[in-house]
Amino acid sequence: MPDIVVMFFLLGLLAGLVKSDLNIPKAAYDTLSLLLMLTIGLKGGMSLYGNLHWSLIPELLGVAALGGLIPLALMPVLRRLVRLSAADSASIAAHYGSVSAGTFAVALAFAEGRNLVIGAEVTLYLVMLELPAIMVAIALYRRHAGKNSGEAMQGIWHETLTNRGVILLAGGAVIGAMYGPGEGAKVTELFMGAFHAVLALFLLQMGLTAADTLRPIPWFHWRLLTFALIAPLVLSLVGMSVGLLLGLPTGSVLILTALTASASYIAAPAAMRTAIPEANIGLAMLASLGFTFPLNVIVGIPLYHQIIEWIAL
Repeated sequence: MPDIVVMFFLLGLLAGLVKSDLNIPKAAYDTLSLLLMLTIGLKGGMSLYGNLHWSLIPELLGVAALGGLIPLALMPVLRRLVRLSAADSASIAAHYGSVSAGTFAVALAFAEGRNLVIGAEVTLYLVMLELPAIMVAIALYRRHAGKNSGEAMQGIWHETLTNRGVILLAGGAVIGAMYGPGEGAKVTELFMGAFHAVLALFLLQMGLTAADTLRPIPWFHWRLLTFALIAPLVLSLVGMSVGLLLGLPTGSVLILTALTASASYIAAPAAMRTAIPEANIGLAMLASLGFTFPLNVIVGIPLYHQIIEWIAL
């Protein structure tokens, strides 16, 4: 059976598809997403407490390189095979090079539930993948469009580095790493204890949102929908290979695999609206949230785990 948190996503998806009046207010959803990202950051920071060492640098640089290479590889595929405009190709490449905090949370819960060994630095993967992916995709588009304004790029850097996801994830990790599980217990026990409950409610809303993007399914975008189902499987093998080459423990390999297979629906849309206003963000959300996110949380993560276990035998 799927993890119990995944069942909440399926419940939301079903409720949305049958047009139920079930609804989570936007303010509540914003609160849930803030709590989820802050908790992920704190959990990662707690794990990093006392475990920071120079040997992490090659690993994190390798993950960052992966984040930059994915948009480079996807851009020509989206242009030539999916037949999208340069703006939409760059936007979707950014979404798929960037990461999904929700997918990370599900993968983390899955790995912890099976007592897999997880490196203390996995939370840093979120930022190390997200920032290079967004900036490389923007650079690709600006090169294609002949736009090279340094002032505009400065604004994009500010937008990317100061979005709420980066602030909460990085800030939570720094706070957790500074105070550790002992001194930080007064605050962190509440967040850690509520992690799965917050994740369940967050996935309920994700199910409702995914149903909205799928009603009705725009079959005339069949090339994009095919891409949204095939790209995660191909990218998962890339992330898995990098994780195994870096010699990461099984849980870390699984999380890196799930992240490279995921697509952003929080940070990347915000950055793309500012950097590439010509792009149709609805197309990116249809692909990332309507197809790729459900694929990963329902069948992808257990499948990736089975493949990793098979390779490790």
